[in-house]
Amino acid sequence: MPTASRTAPAVLAATLLLAACGSESVSPGGGAGGGPVRAETLCPSDFARYGSSPSTEPSIRPSGTPTALQLPSVGSTAEDGVKITALYAWGPKSGCAGVAYSADFELTNQQTESATYTLTFGFLSASGGAVDNAEQTVEAVGKGRTVKGTVVMGEPVGNAPEVTGIEVIKTRSVPQAEAPSTSGTCPKSGLRLYADQGDAAMGLRVVGLHLVNCGTGPLQLNGYPKLTIQDEDHHTVDGVQILQGTDQISTGLGGGGKPQPVVLRPGEAALAELAWRNTTQAGEPVNAPYVRVWATPTADPVMVAPELDLGTTGKLGVGPWRKDETHREPATATARP
Repeated sequence: MPTASRTAPAVLAATLLLAACGSESVSPGGGAGGGPVRAETLCPSDFARYGSSPSTEPSIRPSGTPTALQLPSVGSTAEDGVKITALYAWGPKSGCAGVAYSADFELTNQQTESATYTLTFGFLSASGGAVDNAEQTVEAVGKGRTVKGTVVMGEPVGNAPEVTGIEVIKTRSVPQAEAPSTSGTCPKSGLRLYADQGDAAMGLRVVGLHLVNCGTGPLQLNGYPKLTIQDEDHHTVDGVQILQGTDQISTGLGGGGKPQPVVLRPGEAALAELAWRNTTQAGEPVNAPYVRVWATPTADPVMVAPELDLGTTGKLGVGPWRKDETHREPATATARP
């Protein structure tokens, strides 16, 4: 099956600049009308393309002059804890190369514990159509805490319409203690677990669960990841049959056959596939964004967001762990002490 992300926005760039609520804002300004807001404002920088991690390298940020755009209702009620407070146009004459538009927002953690958020924004044209989408992860927002940020759209490709608005498309949160990890300092467990962007073709969905041994000793695997499914409100979804193996969903996905013993040395990785179909017939379709994953029976859980759209099938297949021979640990990865 050809590889293609289940989410395919246009070429975009996004950045997030965080500051605790009540501290000095890093956004261009607070105006909601038209016209330049103030000279020598720091340019939004270090933005990353969709699905990639922001740069950890320090950079020299030049200054520029954005133009504030009118929002329909600045300071309106937050949606899922996210409130857009300002929208700016930059462009080639602003002095900030590569930046077309930016928006300021506030995020309030309404959960009962510290959480990591993934926010998806849509930059809109005058007709309300999407010009570009931007996705960004906001890590470790404490319970009840509000943070401020700026999301950026890079220069569009082709003759894209002007941006006149922005909306919050989707808000996803996972407990900070169960947040997936793809790089950086190794978690205390000595394991990194995360889900990839997945493949989609003719109603078939396949998402890979990746497990990396970033610790100092070997890890033995022999079986399937344990899963529970959660809805948007983090309530457990009942009535979905979790199948051992993916052959009952579709053959040739790599998640069939019996589990085999796998030993992961430090730096090595394993892979297990999630597979489902979004066929809808009679009944209520099931849409559940979150899956809580236990890599082994004694491992701590990690929560990923593969955006399960199970239709009315009531089935989710999970393959056994197998060694991922394609994995290469980044040189910047830090092992657990």
